[in-house]
Amino acid sequence: MKTVLVIEDNEDNTELIVFILEKHGYRTLHAATGKAGVDMVLREKPDFVLLDIQLPDIDGEEVLRLIRAENATAAIPVIAVTSYAMAGDRQRLLATGCTGYIEKPIDPVNIVSEIREIIGVHG
Repeated sequence: MKTVLVIEDNEDNTELIVFILEKHGYRTLHAATGKAGVDMVLREKPDFVLLDIQLPDIDGEEVLRLIRAENATAAIPVIAVTSYAMAGDRQRLLATGCTGYIEKPIDPVNIVSEIREIIGVHG
């Protein structure tokens, strides 16, 4: 069973994402702040991370930099799940080191297939 860490401060978004992932057989962990998310990634080393970019303490881009800075976590796939939808945001986040990018509001029907496509897990 793959483990995913959801770093998201909005409770409604968290509940929806966690529900969908658990329904599809993923083990989920959750952090509501960037700092807590970084600590959890370092401690738990999940199979992949879903990362909100707008967080209450440190932003998602800084979270990503901190994850990528550690040898033990540098290769963990990190998918930005964000309402950032301005021109160039996707490219900027991918250039910063995100493995993929999913726009909010998420599509509950397609999010798992989007995640699997991004991280290369099929079936």
